[in-house]
Amino acid sequence: MSQIKGPAIFLAQFLGDDAPYNNLSNITEWVEDFGYIGVQIPSWDSRVIDIKQAAESKAYCDDLRAQTNELAVTELASHLQGQLIASHPAYDELFDGFAAPEVRGNPKARAEWAVQQMKYVIQASANMGLTCSPSFSGALLWPYMYPWPQRPAGIVEEGFAELARRWLPILNFADEHGVDIAYELHPGEDLHDGASFEQFLEATGNHPRVAINYDPSHFVLQCMDYIDFIDVYASRIKAFHVKDAEFRPSAKAGVYGGYLGWKERPGRFRSLGDGEVDFAQVFTRLTAAGYSSWAVLEWECCFKDSVQGAMEGAPFIDSHLIDVPTKAFDDFAGSGSDKARNRRVLGLD
Repeated sequence: MSQIKGPAIFLAQFLGDDAPYNNLSNITEWVEDFGYIGVQIPSWDSRVIDIKQAAESKAYCDDLRAQTNELAVTELASHLQGQLIASHPAYDELFDGFAAPEVRGNPKARAEWAVQQMKYVIQASANMGLTCSPSFSGALLWPYMYPWPQRPAGIVEEGFAELARRWLPILNFADEHGVDIAYELHPGEDLHDGASFEQFLEATGNHPRVAINYDPSHFVLQCMDYIDFIDVYASRIKAFHVKDAEFRPSAKAGVYGGYLGWKERPGRFRSLGDGEVDFAQVFTRLTAAGYSSWAVLEWECCFKDSVQGAMEGAPFIDSHLIDVPTKAFDDFAGSGSDKARNRRVLGLD
């Protein structure tokens, strides 16, 4: 049996108002036909979950499970709520749509709403026996990512100190409920690479519930070594989005070519198998590192239709799952253990 569980699928990109995408029962039946055995639920989407009820009622959670056509619920994702924990004023109007109507236009009330939402997600996760919620960190510093004009001395440290101040009560609440917050390291977030993750980790006092949702696609677009990343941060990787990407160098644009449409950018997300991610190595390194949670498809592609992406995703993930060996490949040539012989072979006797 594979150490990593899967295939699973993140439902966020597939939900819609028409069947079979319009409720949990319909959409899980749809993805089950493709071969998925687990689903990651976007906790902000009322078509599949009432997160407040899930936080307050285990009976509601039991009823929710009964709607999944026996597919496992892998995690409750909280990306949109996490985004609103910290938001630079430049993005206030753009991010307002992530929040409830009654707090839009009021950044303070919106942030308070987001904190409560995160606590609902944590409580709901505990009620469902889940131990991790993939999320976003939010961003206070992102407008100042490139140091021009020169950043004022201390602004980075102050930004991470404030980000940690906002998250620490949530992380402590998560610790009380046995739930990790797995930040997806994502451009647009203050936590977007290994270095920024370490800055946040230090600011939180190395909080035990600060974790990573590993998604190699975002590292391809930043020209990072996404394979060695696994070895460096293995102990903090608690969730895994299986998403492909490519970076094709261009004479006209580079990593910062974000004014272009997705099809024109040098870096873009692709359906599984259509990009550059070496998933054989990704699954190998994660398996070697002891990762034993879910492999969850997050589908995003500017060329291929979502239905085709979902259909191809399950067998792709399944083909990369690794059954951990029960014996060494060269056991046939073994000669047993004999301490006295070992000493003779080493010339010690």
